[in-house]
Parts: sequence; C-alpha cells; structure tokens
Amino acid sequence: MESWQALKAGGPTLYPLFFLALIATTIMIDRLWLIWRHVRLQTPLEKVLLLPSFTWEQLAHATGSDATNYYAQFGQTFVEHRHRPLWWIESRAQERAQELEKSLGRGLWLLETIVTAAPLLGLLGTITGMMHAFHLIGSNGLVDPGGITGGVAQALIATAVGIFIALIALFGFNYCSRQQTRMMEDMERIGTLLLDRIRLDHEGNDSP
Repeated sequence: MESWQALKAGGPTLYPLFFLALIATTIMIDRLWLIWRHVRLQTPLEKVLLLPSFTWEQLAHATGSDATNYYAQFGQTFVEHRHRPLWWIESRAQERAQELEKSLGRGLWLLETIVTAAPLLGLLGTITGMMHAFHLIGSNGLVDPGGITGGVAQALIATAVGIFIALIALFGFNYCSRQQTRMMEDMERIGTLLLDRIRLDHEGNDSP
C-alpha cells in the first residue's frame, strides 16, 4: 500500500511511463518466446552438419523436422536449390537470411526507443515536480513544507521509474540483438559449409 501511495505521488508523468513499460514488456516476451521456440539450432540438423559426409536426403529430413525453425528454413533453401548455379544459391540464401534477421528484429526499434524515451519522460516528471515545489514558495516568503515535499517526491519517483524502465528495456534489447547477431553468424557458417558441399557435388558431376 505504501509503495502504491508513493507511486501515486509521482504525478501524471507516470502514466506514459507505465504505457512504455507495457510496450517494452510485450515486445520482450514476444521476442524471447520467438528465440526460445524458433531460433535454436535443431539437434537433428546440428548432428547432420557435424557428419564428415552427409547426404542431401539426411539434410532434407533434418530441415523438415520443424519447418518453423529459422535454421531449418535457411537450410531448406540449399536443399531446394542445390542443383542451381552457385550464384543463384548464394543469392537465395542471402535473401532468406535477411528475411529471417528482419523477422527476429521486429519490434526491437521500439525497445531501443523506449531506452531513450523513458529517462527523458522521467526527467520531465522531475522538472514539473520541482516547478510545483518552487511554485509553493510565496512572494511573502511563506513556505508549505508538505507541498514542497510532495513536489520533490514527484520529481524523484518519476526519475527513478523512468531509469528503471530504461534499464530493463536496455537489457532486453541487448540480449535480443545479441541473439540476432549470433543467428546470423551461425547461418553464415552453415551457408559456407553447404556451399562447399554443393561445389564438391558440381565438380563431381563435371568430372569425366
């Protein structure tokens, strides 16, 4: 109850701050669920890629085990186009990787914006709270101690809430960005491996 009363003393600036907190929480939960469910290197696919010599049938089976997995979708691009020229395969693979990167990064720009906007809103609450406190000092020198204390409390609470929201959003943004970078690094490694295998297949078909 005391915590709620303290928050109420934070003034009207807390309403947009709570709205930003709701948006940040929604985005982080959505992205974390996507990473946990769809952006993990599948065990079947990983096992196939670690084999000294795998068949395309094995790779097709591994990528088809979970069509919603991002790594499986990327690997399926090579399975479908392996008979095409290398430049075609590289182009399709790069296009697919960019689509997956964009899908994983959806909403992160809002999270990054909240990292900047929340402290600024808190600062706005600080300014309005201090203005309210100083306004209570009359021209005759009389001071309302309770009013000044309330204004200072509003300033401090708004600032604290804004910084707290920004910190949580920053941690979420950095984690999701790191997972996005890691996914692209893994796909680059997998793409290089599969392209090398396709080159070997093409050379074997061209040999007399």
